[in-house]
Amino acid sequence: MSEDVSESTAKIRRIAAELGYRGNFIAAGLRTNRSFTIGLVISRLTDGVIAGMCEAIERAARESGYQILLGTPPDEVGAQFQSVELLLGRKVDGLLLGSLHLDDEAMITQVRDCGVPVVAVNRHANNQIPVVAVADREGGRMATEHLIGLGHRRIGIIAGPRHASTAWDRKLGYLDALEAHGIRVDEELVAHTDFEVDGGVAGAHRLLGLSDRPSAIFAVNDTAAVGAVGAARDLGLVVPRDVSIVGYNDIPLVSQLSVPLTTVKSPSELMGAVALRQLLRLIEGEQVSSLTLPVSLVVRSSTAPPPSKH
Repeated sequence: MSEDVSESTAKIRRIAAELGYRGNFIAAGLRTNRSFTIGLVISRLTDGVIAGMCEAIERAARESGYQILLGTPPDEVGAQFQSVELLLGRKVDGLLLGSLHLDDEAMITQVRDCGVPVVAVNRHANNQIPVVAVADREGGRMATEHLIGLGHRRIGIIAGPRHASTAWDRKLGYLDALEAHGIRVDEELVAHTDFEVDGGVAGAHRLLGLSDRPSAIFAVNDTAAVGAVGAARDLGLVVPRDVSIVGYNDIPLVSQLSVPLTTVKSPSELMGAVALRQLLRLIEGEQVSSLTLPVSLVVRSSTAPPPSKH
């Protein structure tokens, strides 16, 4: 009898798999008091890196029997907290937060104590919430060390917004590299902008408009780096003959530019999938630690030794 039952069970599972059936999660939720939904709050979904990370989160959630409820507010604290409140009202089992601000302790405290498990992804919040991120400070150091190794000593940085830990940590890596090589930090060479192409254009115009302009620029994301390349062109400069440019993230576009971009490769999709798994472990009552994923330097044609005058 047990063999017949086993054969029947196996047959049912085989048919269910063929039909794509995944089980009745509404009924399961009634039994476990779970909604089998995860709230994801993240800004700048139009950015390729963010979009790829979100797709990886959604894929990993679906494979685990969960659905993602997505909030994409502006990169502002008030708008993000409204998204959090809305998702909590939908009885999500946990929250993934991808756009935390370093400078808002009140929101971080409220989110940490919101009553469901929370994991930060991409940006951290000074270790108050478990986070899955990449080694951004190390990546900033790698990018700057590469330029120093080519002979550059006057290196500008398009440093991104101050509230984003990703930008802040990459800038810290830049400063680490300068200090390690005894290069004085010149605040004129630091341009804080947003992460968009226009931010890169504005930052590069300011840096390259200096009377003693930098021979190289590190932009803390590829989108801003693309803007910097355009600004250099508009000023009649040739990359990398007149100015070297390094980006960050290695989005697919930058390897196909007329001058392929040197950049730091960031495993954004892996970061999203790992963050989802960490959150599911918290939901199951396990303890988790913050995780930092490694980055690597990808050298292409946008960097070269500086012009002789530098």
